Amino acid sequence: MRFKGKVALITAAASGIGRATANIIGGEGGHIAAVDNNRERLEATIAEIAASGGVAHPYNANALEADAAARVVTDAANRFGRIDILVNAVGGSTIIDKPGATTEELTLAEWQALLHFNLTGTFLFTHAVIPVMKRQKSGKIVNLASIAGRGKSVESSSAYAAAKGGIIAFTTKLAHELGAVRHQCQCHRARHHAD
Repeated sequence: MRFKGKVALITAAASGIGRATANIIGGEGGHIAAVDNNRERLEATIAEIAASGGVAHPYNANALEADAAARVVTDAANRFGRIDILVNAVGGSTIIDKPGATTEELTLAEWQALLHFNLTGTFLFTHAVIPVMKRQKSGKIVNLASIAGRGKSVESSSAYAAAKGGIIAFTTKLAHELGAVRHQCQCHRARHHAD
C-alpha cells in the first residue's frame, strides 16, 4: 500500500503506461484522477481500479487543451483535497502513418503533430498543477520520455526524438525551478524555527 492516502492525477489513463500506472497506484491505496479522451476505455479503467478496491474519478477530457487541463486540475484538487502526484503519460509516435519516417520523409504537419502530441499536454498539466503543489508544499511530477529522446532509437522519427528530448529537457529545467522553491521553503522553515 505504497500510495495509501495519496492522490494521483494521470493523463492518458485509459491506455498503455498511463492505464498500468493508474491500476498500480489505485490498487495500492491511491486515489486516481484519471484523464483520457476515450470515454469507453476510461470507464473500463475506472472499473478495473474499483474492482481492485481503489478509488478513481474519470475525467473525459482532451489533455492537449488548455481550458480542459485547468478545469481537470481545479476539480481534482477540490474533489480530493490535494494532488500529490501528476503523471504526464500523453505521448507516442503512432499518430502519423509512418512512425519511423526519416526527416526527409516527414511533412511539416507530421513534425508539428508529433511535437504537439508529446509536449503540449505535459506542459499544460504541469503548468496547472504547480500552484496546487506549491500551496501543499509537496508533490511529485512524473513525465514520460523515451530512449528516443536521447537519439538512441533507430526506429523512431526525428520528430518523435525531438519531442521526447524536449520532455527530458523540460523535466530537468522543472527540477531546477521547483527544487529552488523547495529549498527556499526549507530555509524559511529553518529560520522560523530558529526565531
